Amino acid sequence: MNWQSDSNSIETQFAPILERWYEHNKRDLPWRHTLDPYCIWLSEIILQQTRVAQGKPYYERFVDAYPTVTDMARADERELLRLWQGLGYYSRARNLHQTARYVTDKLAGKFPDTYQDLLKMKGIGTYTAAAIASFAFGERVPVVDGNVYRVLARVFGIEEDITTNTAKKTFAALAKQLIQSANDPATYNQAIMEFGAIHCTPTSPDCLLCPVQQQCVAYLTGRQNRLPVKSKKGPVRERFFNYLIFQRDGRLALRERTARDIWQNLYDFCLLETDEPKTALRDLLLPEPVNDVLKQGTLVGQPIESVQLLSHQRIRAQFYLIDLPMDAINILPIELQWYLPEEISSLPKPVLITNYLDKYFG
Repeated sequence: MNWQSDSNSIETQFAPILERWYEHNKRDLPWRHTLDPYCIWLSEIILQQTRVAQGKPYYERFVDAYPTVTDMARADERELLRLWQGLGYYSRARNLHQTARYVTDKLAGKFPDTYQDLLKMKGIGTYTAAAIASFAFGERVPVVDGNVYRVLARVFGIEEDITTNTAKKTFAALAKQLIQSANDPATYNQAIMEFGAIHCTPTSPDCLLCPVQQQCVAYLTGRQNRLPVKSKKGPVRERFFNYLIFQRDGRLALRERTARDIWQNLYDFCLLETDEPKTALRDLLLPEPVNDVLKQGTLVGQPIESVQLLSHQRIRAQFYLIDLPMDAINILPIELQWYLPEEISSLPKPVLITNYLDKYFG
C-alpha cells in the first residue's frame, strides 16, 4: 500500500499534530525524565508486561534496587526474580539479567546507540530497540506496538489483520513514512503511544475531541470498533495442579521449579499435575517418597481452590495443607526443603503461590 502525500496531507501533518497533542496531554512518568538507555530499556521491558499504572511501582523498585546496568548485572538472580514477581513471563526477567551482564562485561557498561546494534541484544526486539534508539539517542526510527497499530489502522483505514506478516510490513512502512515529518522522533514516538493509550483507546475512543477526527477513516465511516482487525487467539490450555503443603514446626516445604516450563526458577510446593480435576486427596496417585511423608501427617481443613489465567494457559489449583507432627521422620522428597516464613518471603514465587500464602499464612 502506498500513501501519496503533499505538504498539506494527513500523512505530512500527522506527526506534528500528535506532537502538539502530546505536549498538552502527556502523563508525568519517571522514565520520561531521563535519556539513560538503561532506564528506558528497563521501563520498556516492564511495560511489555503490564499497564503503566501497575508498571510504575515495579520500575521504581528496580531503579531503587539497581540504579545502573552494572548494579543489575551483579544482582542475585533470585532477588531479581522476586522483584519481578507478579509480572509474568519470567523468561523476560532472566533475559533482563543476561543483557545487563552482557552490557556490563562486554560493552563496558554502555548500551549500543543505534537501532541495528540494539537489535543484536538478547531480549530486545524491534519495538524495544526503536524505543531506546529514539528516546535515548534521537534516532529517527518508529516504534510500532499495539497502541500504534490501533491508531494507524483507524486513522488510515487499514483493514489488514495485524497478526499477519503482510500487515506488519504495511504498518512498518507507514510508520517509517510518518516519522519523517516529526519535529523530534522521540517526542513523536512517545506521542503516538500515549495517544493510543489514553485517547484512541480500544473501546470508547474519545473521537469528539480527537485532533485528527476529520481525517480519520474509522471515524468518518463508523468503524472505530472494527479496527484494527485482529484474529482471535488460539484455545487456552487448561492445567490441573494439586499442591501438597507440608507444614512442620512453623516451617513449610517448598521446591524450586527447574524444568523448562512456566515459572522456571520460582518456588512452589510439592506438586502433582493431573490430566483432569481431582476433588479429593485420595484420588491422587502420589510418588512413593511423597506418599511416605503424607502417611505421617494430617490433612488440615478442606482443600483450597484457586485459578490463575496466563496468556495461553489456565491453571486450576487445589491446595492440600498437611500438618506433620514433631516426631515425624524428617525425610522430604529430594526436591523439597523446609523454609521459615521470613525465608519464604524472600523467595521468588508465582502469584498463585503468593496469593495463597498471603491469604492463609499472612
